[in-house]
Amino acid sequence: MHDTYAKFKNDHGVPEIRIGVKEFKCAGASAPHDHPHIYLQMVAADTILCPYCATLFRYDSQLGPNESDPQDCVFLDNVNR
Repeated sequence: MHDTYAKFKNDHGVPEIRIGVKEFKCAGASAPHDHPHIYLQMVAADTILCPYCATLFRYDSQLGPNESDPQDCVFLDNVNR
């Protein structure tokens, strides 16, 4: 099954990442320092805290579904597509 959710990471340990989606996966950091890639959903809220890495994700409607601020927080799997 193809995973269609955007995935984000926090390699720099920033306290907050702005993203353009409300349903996504958090990987924590790049391998081998990642945590279980957990599905998070903001529902009606505009923020959510990852229970593994404590990164605060904030929804930003100005960003696209695979964009983040800081920009390098988008997690790209090493898979051929």
